Amino acid sequence: MSAARIAMVLRPEQSPEDLIQLGKYADEVGIDEVWLWEDCFFGGGIATAATVLAETTRLGVAIGVLPTPMRNTAITAMEISALARVHPDRLRVGFGHGVQSWMRQIGAKVESPLTLLREQFGALERLLRGESVTVSGRYVNLTDVKLAWPPEKVPQLLVGATGPKTLALSGELAQGTVLSGGTTPEGVRRAIAHIGAQDLEVVVYVICAFGSSGRERALAEAAASGCESPAEAIAVGTAADVAAAAVRWVDAGATTVVLQPTVDEPDVREFIRLVAQEVQPLMV
Repeated sequence: MSAARIAMVLRPEQSPEDLIQLGKYADEVGIDEVWLWEDCFFGGGIATAATVLAETTRLGVAIGVLPTPMRNTAITAMEISALARVHPDRLRVGFGHGVQSWMRQIGAKVESPLTLLREQFGALERLLRGESVTVSGRYVNLTDVKLAWPPEKVPQLLVGATGPKTLALSGELAQGTVLSGGTTPEGVRRAIAHIGAQDLEVVVYVICAFGSSGRERALAEAAASGCESPAEAIAVGTAADVAAAAVRWVDAGATTVVLQPTVDEPDVREFIRLVAQEVQPLMV
């Protein structure tokens, strides 16, 4: 089978205290990486990532994604820098537009999400490199801002994208792109064509469920995501079935396949164990 990084989502519908325990369990059984979402109005992405990192020893933690309208550029750089210094080589961070209805709900919706993402991502990357940054943009304005404690190594920074313009921007600015659950293998191929750049990370969430009842749950979640071909957007069945399905996304160009349990997954710990001990070993 094709080699790729296999990861999984720890969904924000789990309480912060449960996320910590699940993160510790994932670390113990051998999951390589977990992804945390900063969805409104669950636990904050930075806070939950910091706690999971602190309570584990080897587990990679990725935040996918931080909504740029919610976040001040300087404080976001400060927080990421602190995490990257304390937990080197264990953090990846994605940035995106945020769900526009949520951004409107909190009074943070902007007229041009694409401009905001470009401005914030560019300034934040420079801050993390230790530069003194002065910018005067439409949304981001900084005057001689420089981190006192920049990371020794900047963590991988990604952009969450769906539309053609944001996909192209991710190829221009970021080290990779995060594609949402409900993306089919053919959707990965189309996204890569819009991204344009070569040899970048392509992360895709894949809706996943194990067992005889899993297909129905996964299909329902894929349909709810707006996917046009739900049956092509899921990985279900036994661990061998899921691993074989994951190869379809890898062959389409994904470098990280993030298995996404359904919101009604009845046994998250067993899901974690299956991914760690039965799916990951097959993806080599």
